Amino acid sequence: MAEATQGGEPNRALITVCAMAATLMQALDGTIANVALPYMQGGLSSTADQVTWVLTSYIVAAAIFTSPVGALAARYGRKRIFLISVGGFTFASVLCGAAQSLEQMVAFRLMQGAFGAALVPLSQATMLDIYPPARRGSAMAVWGMGVMLGPILGPTLGGWLTEAYDWRWVFYVNLPVGLLAFAGLSIFLHDDRPATARPFDVFGFAALSIGIGALQLMLDRGQREDWFESTEILIEAGVAALGLWLFLVHLLTAPRPFIPPRIFRDRNFLSGLMMMFVVGAILFSTSALLAPYLQTLGGYPVFDAGLVLAPRGVGTMMAMMVAGRVADRVDPRALMMFGIAVMGWSLWDMTGWTPDLNAHHLMFTTAAQGFGLGFIFVPLQVIAFATLSPDLRTDGTALTSLVRNIGSAIGISATIAVLEHDSQVLHAEIAALVSPLNRLLHLPGVAQFWDPGTPAGAALLNAEVTRQAQVMAYANDFHLLLLLCIPTAILVLLMRRPATLRPAEPGHAAMD
Repeated sequence: MAEATQGGEPNRALITVCAMAATLMQALDGTIANVALPYMQGGLSSTADQVTWVLTSYIVAAAIFTSPVGALAARYGRKRIFLISVGGFTFASVLCGAAQSLEQMVAFRLMQGAFGAALVPLSQATMLDIYPPARRGSAMAVWGMGVMLGPILGPTLGGWLTEAYDWRWVFYVNLPVGLLAFAGLSIFLHDDRPATARPFDVFGFAALSIGIGALQLMLDRGQREDWFESTEILIEAGVAALGLWLFLVHLLTAPRPFIPPRIFRDRNFLSGLMMMFVVGAILFSTSALLAPYLQTLGGYPVFDAGLVLAPRGVGTMMAMMVAGRVADRVDPRALMMFGIAVMGWSLWDMTGWTPDLNAHHLMFTTAAQGFGLGFIFVPLQVIAFATLSPDLRTDGTALTSLVRNIGSAIGISATIAVLEHDSQVLHAEIAALVSPLNRLLHLPGVAQFWDPGTPAGAALLNAEVTRQAQVMAYANDFHLLLLLCIPTAILVLLMRRPATLRPAEPGHAAMD
Protein backbone atom coordinates (compact mmCIF):
# COMPACT_ATOMS: atom_id res chain seq x y z
CA MET A 1 0.00 0.00 0.00
CA ALA A 2 1.57 3.23 -1.04
CA GLU A 3 2.67 5.79 1.42
CA ALA A 4 0.77 8.39 -0.47
CA THR A 5 -2.54 6.95 0.59
CA GLN A 6 -1.93 7.71 4.24
CA GLY A 7 -3.35 11.17 4.20
CA GLY A 8 -6.58 10.54 2.34
CA GLU A 9 -7.78 6.95 2.70
CA PRO A 10 -11.55 7.31 2.08
CA ASN A 11 -12.57 4.14 3.94
CA ARG A 12 -10.17 4.46 6.87
CA ALA A 13 -12.79 4.03 9.62
CA LEU A 14 -14.37 0.94 8.03
CA ILE A 15 -10.98 -0.66 7.34
CA THR A 16 -10.01 0.02 10.96
CA VAL A 17 -13.12 -1.76 12.26
CA CYS A 18 -12.48 -4.79 10.05
CA ALA A 19 -8.77 -4.94 10.87
CA MET A 20 -9.57 -4.66 14.58
CA ALA A 21 -12.14 -7.46 14.30
CA ALA A 22 -9.48 -9.73 12.77
CA THR A 23 -6.95 -8.75 15.44
CA LEU A 24 -9.32 -9.32 18.35
CA MET A 25 -10.49 -12.65 16.91
CA GLN A 26 -6.93 -14.00 16.73
CA ALA A 27 -5.82 -12.49 20.05
CA LEU A 28 -8.76 -14.02 21.90
CA ASP A 29 -8.17 -17.50 20.51
CA GLY A 30 -4.75 -17.69 22.10
CA THR A 31 -6.35 -18.04 25.56
CA ILE A 32 -10.12 -18.44 25.15
CA ALA A 33 -9.93 -22.23 24.88
CA ASN A 34 -7.87 -22.68 28.06
CA VAL A 35 -10.78 -22.78 30.50
CA ALA A 36 -12.78 -25.12 28.23
CA LEU A 37 -10.12 -27.87 28.23
CA PRO A 38 -11.74 -29.98 31.02
CA TYR A 39 -15.03 -29.97 29.09
CA MET A 40 -13.28 -30.81 25.80
CA GLN A 41 -11.55 -33.69 27.54
CA GLY A 42 -14.87 -35.39 28.20
CA GLY A 43 -16.42 -34.43 24.86
CA LEU A 44 -13.44 -35.71 22.86
CA SER A 45 -12.76 -38.80 25.04
CA SER A 46 -9.16 -37.86 25.79
CA THR A 47 -6.86 -37.78 28.80
CA ALA A 48 -5.74 -34.59 30.57
CA ASP A 49 -2.30 -34.83 28.94
CA GLN A 50 -3.69 -35.47 25.47
CA VAL A 51 -6.15 -32.58 25.51
CA THR A 52 -3.32 -30.06 26.07
CA TRP A 53 -2.40 -30.62 22.42
CA VAL A 54 -5.45 -28.47 21.64
CA LEU A 55 -3.39 -25.54 22.94
CA THR A 56 0.04 -26.73 21.83
CA SER A 57 -0.96 -27.34 18.21
CA TYR A 58 -2.36 -23.81 17.88
CA ILE A 59 0.70 -22.17 19.49
CA VAL A 60 3.20 -24.08 17.35
CA ALA A 61 1.35 -23.46 14.07
CA ALA A 62 0.93 -19.75 14.83
CA ALA A 63 4.63 -19.41 15.67
CA ILE A 64 5.78 -21.15 12.49
CA PHE A 65 3.55 -19.25 10.09
CA THR A 66 4.10 -15.78 11.57
CA SER A 67 7.60 -15.39 10.14
CA PRO A 68 6.79 -15.63 6.37
CA VAL A 69 3.89 -13.14 6.46
CA GLY A 70 6.01 -10.30 5.08
CA ALA A 71 7.44 -12.43 2.28
CA LEU A 72 4.02 -13.77 1.27
CA ALA A 73 2.47 -10.28 1.29
CA ALA A 74 5.32 -8.95 -0.85
CA ARG A 75 4.85 -11.79 -3.33
CA TYR A 76 1.05 -12.05 -3.57
CA GLY A 77 -0.21 -8.73 -2.14
CA ARG A 78 -1.30 -7.87 1.37
CA LYS A 79 -5.05 -7.82 0.64
CA ARG A 80 -5.02 -11.30 -0.89
CA ILE A 81 -3.08 -12.81 2.03
CA PHE A 82 -5.27 -10.93 4.53
CA LEU A 83 -8.49 -12.30 3.01
CA ILE A 84 -7.13 -15.85 2.79
CA SER A 85 -6.07 -15.64 6.44
CA VAL A 86 -9.40 -14.29 7.69
CA GLY A 87 -11.41 -16.76 5.64
CA GLY A 88 -9.21 -19.71 6.56
CA PHE A 89 -9.22 -18.82 10.27
CA THR A 90 -13.01 -18.48 10.34
CA PHE A 91 -13.53 -21.77 8.49
CA ALA A 92 -11.03 -23.57 10.75
CA SER A 93 -12.85 -22.16 13.82
CA VAL A 94 -16.13 -23.71 12.64
CA LEU A 95 -14.35 -27.03 12.05
CA CYS A 96 -12.90 -26.88 15.59
CA GLY A 97 -16.37 -26.38 17.01
CA ALA A 98 -17.68 -29.37 15.03
CA ALA A 99 -14.73 -31.69 15.83
CA GLN A 100 -15.78 -35.16 17.00
CA SER A 101 -12.39 -36.55 18.06
CA LEU A 102 -9.10 -35.32 19.50
CA GLU A 103 -7.31 -36.06 16.23
CA GLN A 104 -9.76 -33.86 14.32
CA MET A 105 -9.49 -31.10 16.91
CA VAL A 106 -5.68 -31.03 16.81
CA ALA A 107 -5.69 -30.99 12.99
CA PHE A 108 -8.22 -28.15 12.87
CA ARG A 109 -6.35 -26.19 15.56
CA LEU A 110 -3.17 -26.52 13.49
CA MET A 111 -5.10 -25.08 10.56
CA GLN A 112 -6.52 -22.31 12.74
CA GLY A 113 -3.08 -21.35 14.03
CA ALA A 114 -1.57 -21.38 10.54
CA PHE A 115 -4.21 -19.07 9.08
CA GLY A 116 -4.42 -16.89 12.19
CA ALA A 117 -0.69 -16.20 12.31
CA ALA A 118 -0.97 -13.44 9.70
CA LEU A 119 -3.95 -11.60 11.18
CA VAL A 120 -2.15 -9.50 13.80
CA PRO A 121 0.87 -8.42 11.69
CA LEU A 122 -1.26 -7.70 8.61
CA SER A 123 -3.79 -5.66 10.58
CA GLN A 124 -0.98 -3.66 12.20
CA ALA A 125 0.73 -3.02 8.85
CA THR A 126 -2.59 -1.94 7.35
CA MET A 127 -3.25 0.48 10.21
CA LEU A 128 0.24 1.97 9.88
CA ASP A 129 -0.33 2.52 6.17
CA ILE A 130 -3.80 4.08 6.19
CA TYR A 131 -2.99 6.59 8.95
CA PRO A 132 -0.54 9.47 8.48
CA PRO A 133 2.48 9.69 10.85
CA ALA A 134 0.79 12.39 12.94
CA ARG A 135 -2.10 10.03 13.80
CA ARG A 136 -0.28 6.74 14.22
CA GLY A 137 -0.24 7.01 17.99
CA SER A 138 -4.03 6.99 18.10
CA ALA A 139 -4.16 4.22 15.49
CA MET A 140 -1.76 2.03 17.46
CA ALA A 141 -3.77 2.64 20.62
CA VAL A 142 -6.91 1.29 18.93
CA TRP A 143 -5.03 -1.64 17.42
CA GLY A 144 -3.19 -2.37 20.67
CA MET A 145 -6.42 -2.74 22.61
CA GLY A 146 -7.23 -5.84 20.61
CA VAL A 147 -3.74 -7.32 20.99
CA MET A 148 -3.39 -6.60 24.72
CA LEU A 149 -6.96 -7.14 25.88
CA GLY A 150 -7.52 -10.34 23.89
CA PRO A 151 -5.28 -12.55 26.08
CA ILE A 152 -6.67 -10.89 29.23
CA LEU A 153 -10.36 -11.21 28.35
CA GLY A 154 -10.06 -14.60 26.61
CA PRO A 155 -10.34 -16.81 29.73
CA THR A 156 -13.30 -14.80 31.07
CA LEU A 157 -15.21 -14.96 27.79
CA GLY A 158 -14.31 -18.62 27.31
CA GLY A 159 -15.54 -19.49 30.80
CA TRP A 160 -18.85 -17.68 30.25
CA LEU A 161 -19.49 -19.30 26.85
CA THR A 162 -18.62 -22.74 28.19
CA GLU A 163 -20.83 -22.36 31.27
CA ALA A 164 -23.78 -20.65 29.57
CA TYR A 165 -23.79 -22.64 26.32
CA ASP A 166 -21.21 -25.28 25.37
CA TRP A 167 -17.44 -25.47 24.89
CA ARG A 168 -17.98 -25.57 21.10
CA TRP A 169 -19.17 -21.94 21.21
CA VAL A 170 -15.63 -20.97 22.18
CA PHE A 171 -14.89 -21.55 18.49
CA TYR A 172 -18.27 -20.76 16.91
CA VAL A 173 -18.11 -17.22 18.30
CA ASN A 174 -15.50 -16.44 15.62
CA LEU A 175 -17.98 -17.05 12.76
CA PRO A 176 -19.89 -13.71 12.80
CA VAL A 177 -16.72 -11.73 13.55
CA GLY A 178 -14.81 -13.45 10.76
CA LEU A 179 -17.58 -12.96 8.21
CA LEU A 180 -17.80 -9.25 9.09
CA ALA A 181 -14.03 -8.79 8.78
CA PHE A 182 -13.84 -10.72 5.49
CA ALA A 183 -16.70 -8.78 3.88
CA GLY A 184 -15.37 -5.41 4.99
CA LEU A 185 -11.78 -6.02 3.92
CA SER A 186 -12.81 -7.43 0.54
CA ILE A 187 -14.93 -4.33 -0.17
CA PHE A 188 -12.99 -1.45 1.35
CA LEU A 189 -9.30 -2.46 1.37
CA HIS A 190 -7.81 -1.61 -2.01
CA ASP A 191 -5.77 -4.17 -3.93
CA ASP A 192 -2.00 -3.87 -3.68
CA ARG A 193 -0.66 -6.70 -5.81
CA PRO A 194 3.03 -6.07 -6.48
CA ALA A 195 4.19 -5.38 -10.01
CA THR A 196 7.11 -7.77 -9.55
CA ALA A 197 6.74 -10.79 -7.29
CA ARG A 198 9.44 -11.28 -4.66
CA PRO A 199 10.88 -14.82 -4.81
CA PHE A 200 10.05 -16.94 -1.79
CA ASP A 201 13.03 -18.29 0.17
CA VAL A 202 12.01 -21.90 0.80
CA PHE A 203 15.18 -22.98 2.63
CA GLY A 204 15.16 -19.98 4.98
CA PHE A 205 11.50 -20.50 5.83
CA ALA A 206 12.02 -24.24 6.39
CA ALA A 207 15.01 -23.70 8.70
CA LEU A 208 13.26 -21.01 10.76
CA SER A 209 10.00 -23.00 10.90
CA ILE A 210 11.76 -26.11 12.18
CA GLY A 211 13.72 -24.08 14.72
CA ILE A 212 10.75 -22.14 16.04
CA GLY A 213 8.41 -25.15 16.00
CA ALA A 214 10.86 -27.26 18.01
CA LEU A 215 11.52 -24.36 20.41
CA GLN A 216 7.79 -23.87 21.04
CA LEU A 217 7.28 -27.58 21.63
CA MET A 218 10.20 -27.63 24.07
CA LEU A 219 8.91 -24.62 26.00
CA ASP A 220 5.31 -25.85 26.05
CA ARG A 221 6.07 -29.42 27.13
CA GLY A 222 9.28 -28.90 29.10
CA GLN A 223 7.76 -28.52 32.55
CA ARG A 224 5.42 -31.48 32.00
CA GLU A 225 8.29 -33.71 30.81
CA ASP A 226 10.80 -32.61 33.51
CA TRP A 227 12.86 -30.56 31.07
CA PHE A 228 16.25 -31.95 30.14
CA GLU A 229 15.69 -35.17 32.04
CA SER A 230 13.42 -36.10 29.11
CA THR A 231 14.70 -37.49 25.81
CA GLU A 232 11.88 -35.69 23.98
CA ILE A 233 12.98 -32.30 25.32
CA LEU A 234 16.63 -32.98 24.49
CA ILE A 235 15.70 -33.84 20.90
CA GLU A 236 13.50 -30.73 20.58
CA ALA A 237 16.24 -28.52 21.99
CA GLY A 238 18.78 -29.95 19.53
CA VAL A 239 16.44 -29.52 16.56
CA ALA A 240 15.61 -25.95 17.64
CA ALA A 241 19.28 -25.01 17.95
CA LEU A 242 20.12 -26.57 14.58
CA GLY A 243 17.19 -24.94 12.78
CA LEU A 244 17.84 -21.48 14.19
CA TRP A 245 21.59 -21.74 13.48
CA LEU A 246 20.96 -22.75 9.86
CA PHE A 247 18.51 -19.86 9.48
CA LEU A 248 21.01 -17.35 10.91
CA VAL A 249 23.79 -18.54 8.59
CA HIS A 250 21.40 -18.49 5.64
CA LEU A 251 20.19 -14.99 6.56
CA LEU A 252 23.76 -13.65 6.49
CA THR A 253 24.91 -15.44 3.34
CA ALA A 254 21.90 -15.93 1.01
CA PRO A 255 21.40 -13.34 -1.77
CA ARG A 256 17.65 -12.97 -1.07
CA PRO A 257 16.56 -14.38 2.32
CA PHE A 258 12.83 -14.18 3.02
CA ILE A 259 13.48 -11.74 5.90
CA PRO A 260 15.47 -8.78 4.48
CA PRO A 261 18.63 -8.34 6.63
CA ARG A 262 18.49 -4.56 6.23
CA ILE A 263 15.46 -4.49 8.53
CA PHE A 264 17.83 -5.09 11.47
CA ARG A 265 19.91 -2.00 10.64
CA ASP A 266 17.16 0.28 11.93
CA ARG A 267 18.13 1.03 15.54
CA ASN A 268 14.63 1.94 16.66
CA PHE A 269 13.11 -1.20 15.18
CA LEU A 270 15.83 -3.49 16.56
CA SER A 271 15.50 -1.97 20.04
CA GLY A 272 11.72 -2.26 19.71
CA LEU A 273 11.99 -5.97 18.90
CA MET A 274 14.05 -6.62 22.03
CA MET A 275 11.69 -4.55 24.11
CA MET A 276 8.64 -6.36 22.69
CA PHE A 277 10.24 -9.65 23.77
CA VAL A 278 10.34 -8.39 27.38
CA VAL A 279 6.81 -6.94 27.21
CA GLY A 280 5.48 -10.28 25.94
CA ALA A 281 7.27 -12.12 28.74
CA ILE A 282 5.89 -9.86 31.48
CA LEU A 283 2.35 -9.60 30.07
CA PHE A 284 1.76 -13.33 29.65
CA SER A 285 3.84 -14.51 32.62
CA THR A 286 1.92 -12.38 35.11
CA SER A 287 -1.35 -13.60 33.57
CA ALA A 288 -0.19 -17.20 33.94
CA LEU A 289 0.84 -16.63 37.58
CA LEU A 290 -2.01 -14.51 38.89
CA ALA A 291 -4.93 -16.85 38.15
CA PRO A 292 -3.52 -19.90 40.01
CA TYR A 293 -2.23 -17.63 42.80
CA LEU A 294 -5.72 -16.31 43.47
CA GLN A 295 -7.41 -19.71 43.15
CA THR A 296 -4.97 -22.00 44.98
CA LEU A 297 -3.62 -19.62 47.63
CA GLY A 298 -6.23 -16.88 47.85
CA GLY A 299 -9.20 -19.25 47.76
CA TYR A 300 -11.03 -17.30 45.06
CA PRO A 301 -13.58 -19.19 42.91
CA VAL A 302 -12.82 -19.17 39.18
CA PHE A 303 -15.37 -16.49 38.33
CA ASP A 304 -14.39 -14.26 41.27
CA ALA A 305 -10.72 -14.55 40.30
CA GLY A 306 -11.63 -13.33 36.82
CA LEU A 307 -13.52 -10.36 38.28
CA VAL A 308 -10.61 -9.42 40.54
CA LEU A 309 -8.24 -9.46 37.57
CA ALA A 310 -10.61 -7.48 35.32
CA PRO A 311 -9.18 -4.08 36.44
CA ARG A 312 -5.91 -5.09 34.79
CA GLY A 313 -7.61 -4.98 31.41
CA VAL A 314 -9.40 -1.76 32.30
CA GLY A 315 -6.07 -0.17 33.25
CA THR A 316 -4.57 -1.23 29.93
CA MET A 317 -7.48 0.21 27.97
CA MET A 318 -7.37 3.53 29.85
CA ALA A 319 -3.62 3.84 29.35
CA MET A 320 -3.89 3.14 25.63
CA MET A 321 -6.57 5.78 25.22
CA VAL A 322 -4.42 8.37 27.00
CA ALA A 323 -1.15 7.32 25.36
CA GLY A 324 -2.78 7.26 21.93
CA ARG A 325 -3.83 10.88 22.33
CA VAL A 326 -0.45 12.20 23.47
CA ALA A 327 1.99 9.83 21.71
CA ASP A 328 1.97 12.04 18.59
CA ARG A 329 2.86 15.17 20.59
CA VAL A 330 5.03 13.92 23.46
CA ASP A 331 8.35 12.10 23.17
CA PRO A 332 7.34 8.39 23.06
CA ARG A 333 10.44 7.49 25.05
CA ALA A 334 9.23 9.56 27.99
CA LEU A 335 5.86 7.79 27.89
CA MET A 336 7.57 4.38 27.84
CA MET A 337 9.78 5.35 30.78
CA PHE A 338 6.66 6.32 32.72
CA GLY A 339 5.03 3.01 31.80
CA ILE A 340 8.11 1.04 32.87
CA ALA A 341 8.17 2.87 36.22
CA VAL A 342 4.48 2.12 36.89
CA MET A 343 4.86 -1.52 35.82
CA GLY A 344 8.01 -1.86 37.96
CA TRP A 345 6.17 -0.47 40.99
CA SER A 346 3.32 -2.94 40.52
CA LEU A 347 5.72 -5.88 40.33
CA TRP A 348 7.59 -4.63 43.41
CA ASP A 349 4.29 -4.42 45.29
CA MET A 350 3.44 -7.97 44.21
CA THR A 351 6.64 -9.32 45.78
CA GLY A 352 5.07 -8.56 49.17
CA TRP A 353 1.68 -10.14 48.51
CA THR A 354 0.19 -12.70 50.88
CA PRO A 355 -2.99 -14.79 50.34
CA ASP A 356 -4.98 -12.62 52.79
CA LEU A 357 -4.24 -9.47 50.79
CA ASN A 358 -7.12 -7.00 50.65
CA ALA A 359 -9.03 -7.40 47.35
CA HIS A 360 -9.10 -3.64 46.75
CA HIS A 361 -5.31 -3.42 47.11
CA LEU A 362 -4.92 -6.35 44.73
CA MET A 363 -7.23 -4.79 42.13
CA PHE A 364 -5.45 -1.43 42.36
CA THR A 365 -2.04 -3.05 41.83
CA THR A 366 -3.16 -5.12 38.84
CA ALA A 367 -4.90 -2.08 37.34
CA ALA A 368 -1.66 -0.10 37.75
CA GLN A 369 0.24 -2.89 36.03
CA GLY A 370 -2.16 -2.85 33.09
CA PHE A 371 -1.86 0.95 32.99
CA GLY A 372 1.93 0.70 32.81
CA LEU A 373 1.83 -1.92 30.06
CA GLY A 374 -0.51 0.25 28.02
CA PHE A 375 1.85 3.21 28.29
CA ILE A 376 4.68 1.03 27.02
CA PHE A 377 2.85 -0.72 24.20
CA VAL A 378 1.40 2.24 22.26
CA PRO A 379 4.52 4.47 22.13
CA LEU A 380 6.61 1.37 21.35
CA GLN A 381 4.59 0.71 18.19
CA VAL A 382 4.97 4.34 17.12
CA ILE A 383 8.71 4.64 17.67
CA ALA A 384 9.65 1.16 16.41
CA PHE A 385 8.13 1.81 12.98
CA ALA A 386 8.76 5.56 12.74
CA THR A 387 12.06 5.19 10.88
CA LEU A 388 11.44 1.85 9.18
CA SER A 389 11.12 1.90 5.40
CA PRO A 390 7.45 1.50 4.29
CA ASP A 391 8.29 -1.53 2.13
CA LEU A 392 9.55 -3.33 5.26
CA ARG A 393 6.49 -2.68 7.42
CA THR A 394 4.77 -6.02 6.88
CA ASP A 395 8.03 -7.87 7.57
CA GLY A 396 8.46 -5.70 10.66
CA THR A 397 4.98 -6.34 12.04
CA ALA A 398 5.39 -10.08 11.47
CA LEU A 399 8.71 -10.08 13.33
CA THR A 400 7.18 -8.05 16.15
CA SER A 401 4.35 -10.57 16.58
CA LEU A 402 6.79 -13.48 16.40
CA VAL A 403 9.13 -11.99 19.02
CA ARG A 404 6.22 -11.17 21.34
CA ASN A 405 4.96 -14.77 21.10
CA ILE A 406 8.41 -16.23 21.72
CA GLY A 407 8.91 -13.87 24.66
CA SER A 408 5.61 -14.96 26.16
CA ALA A 409 6.44 -18.66 25.72
CA ILE A 410 9.89 -18.30 27.27
CA GLY A 411 8.56 -16.06 30.05
CA ILE A 412 5.79 -18.47 31.03
CA SER A 413 8.10 -21.49 30.93
CA ALA A 414 10.80 -19.74 32.97
CA THR A 415 8.46 -18.42 35.65
CA ILE A 416 6.62 -21.73 36.05
CA ALA A 417 9.94 -23.59 36.26
CA VAL A 418 11.23 -21.15 38.89
CA LEU A 419 7.93 -21.40 40.78
CA GLU A 420 8.01 -25.21 40.99
CA HIS A 421 11.74 -25.35 41.78
CA ASP A 422 11.55 -22.71 44.52
CA SER A 423 8.40 -24.27 45.98
CA GLN A 424 10.25 -27.56 46.48
CA VAL A 425 13.43 -25.97 47.83
CA LEU A 426 11.60 -23.64 50.21
CA HIS A 427 9.33 -26.48 51.37
CA ALA A 428 12.41 -28.47 52.35
CA GLU A 429 13.97 -25.48 54.14
CA ILE A 430 10.81 -24.70 56.10
CA ALA A 431 10.16 -28.39 56.87
CA ALA A 432 13.66 -28.61 58.38
CA LEU A 433 12.52 -26.18 61.07
CA VAL A 434 9.57 -28.39 62.00
CA SER A 435 10.91 -30.50 64.83
CA PRO A 436 10.21 -31.16 68.52
CA LEU A 437 13.03 -28.71 69.32
CA ASN A 438 11.07 -25.82 67.82
CA ARG A 439 9.44 -24.09 70.79
CA LEU A 440 6.85 -22.37 68.60
CA LEU A 441 5.17 -25.71 67.98
CA HIS A 442 4.60 -26.10 71.74
CA LEU A 443 2.73 -22.82 72.17
CA PRO A 444 -0.87 -23.10 73.46
CA GLY A 445 -3.26 -23.74 70.57
CA VAL A 446 -0.52 -24.54 68.07
CA ALA A 447 0.13 -28.09 69.15
CA GLN A 448 -3.61 -28.77 69.15
CA PHE A 449 -3.84 -28.29 65.35
CA TRP A 450 -0.28 -28.86 64.14
CA ASP A 451 0.76 -31.89 66.14
CA PRO A 452 3.28 -33.77 63.93
CA GLY A 453 2.77 -36.82 66.13
CA THR A 454 -0.73 -37.44 64.74
CA PRO A 455 -1.66 -38.15 61.08
CA ALA A 456 -4.20 -35.30 60.99
CA GLY A 457 -1.82 -32.83 62.62
CA ALA A 458 1.05 -33.83 60.33
CA ALA A 459 -1.16 -33.38 57.26
CA LEU A 460 -2.30 -29.92 58.40
CA LEU A 461 1.26 -28.91 59.21
CA ASN A 462 2.53 -30.10 55.82
CA ALA A 463 -0.27 -28.21 54.07
CA GLU A 464 0.73 -25.00 55.85
CA VAL A 465 4.41 -25.51 55.03
CA THR A 466 3.47 -26.05 51.38
CA ARG A 467 1.34 -22.91 51.42
CA GLN A 468 4.10 -20.75 52.90
CA ALA A 469 6.65 -22.15 50.45
CA GLN A 470 4.39 -21.31 47.51
CA VAL A 471 3.81 -17.76 48.77
CA MET A 472 7.56 -17.14 48.86
CA ALA A 473 8.07 -18.87 45.49
CA TYR A 474 5.49 -16.59 43.85
CA ALA A 475 7.28 -13.60 45.41
CA ASN A 476 10.54 -14.79 43.84
CA ASP A 477 8.84 -14.99 40.44
CA PHE A 478 7.48 -11.46 40.74
CA HIS A 479 10.97 -10.34 41.76
CA LEU A 480 12.41 -11.97 38.63
CA LEU A 481 9.90 -10.12 36.43
CA LEU A 482 10.74 -6.88 38.25
CA LEU A 483 14.38 -7.28 37.25
CA LEU A 484 13.32 -7.46 33.59
CA CYS A 485 12.28 -3.80 33.81
CA ILE A 486 15.96 -2.76 34.00
CA PRO A 487 17.01 -3.88 30.49
CA THR A 488 13.72 -2.51 29.18
CA ALA A 489 14.61 0.97 30.45
CA ILE A 490 18.07 0.70 28.88
CA LEU A 491 16.54 -0.16 25.51
CA VAL A 492 14.41 2.98 25.64
CA LEU A 493 17.56 5.08 25.97
CA LEU A 494 18.95 3.48 22.80
CA MET A 495 16.00 4.65 20.70
CA ARG A 496 15.89 7.85 18.64
CA ARG A 497 13.03 10.32 18.82
CA PRO A 498 10.97 10.09 15.59
CA ALA A 499 11.46 13.10 13.33
CA THR A 500 7.74 13.13 12.45
CA LEU A 501 6.84 14.37 15.93
CA ARG A 502 7.00 17.92 17.14
CA PRO A 503 10.43 19.22 18.21
CA ALA A 504 11.56 17.89 21.52
CA GLU A 505 11.42 20.03 24.60
CA PRO A 506 14.79 21.03 26.11
CA GLY A 507 14.36 18.42 28.79
CA HIS A 508 13.98 15.70 26.16
CA ALA A 509 16.79 16.83 23.94
CA ALA A 510 19.33 15.02 26.06
CA MET A 511 17.80 11.70 25.11
CA ASP A 512 18.61 12.16 21.42
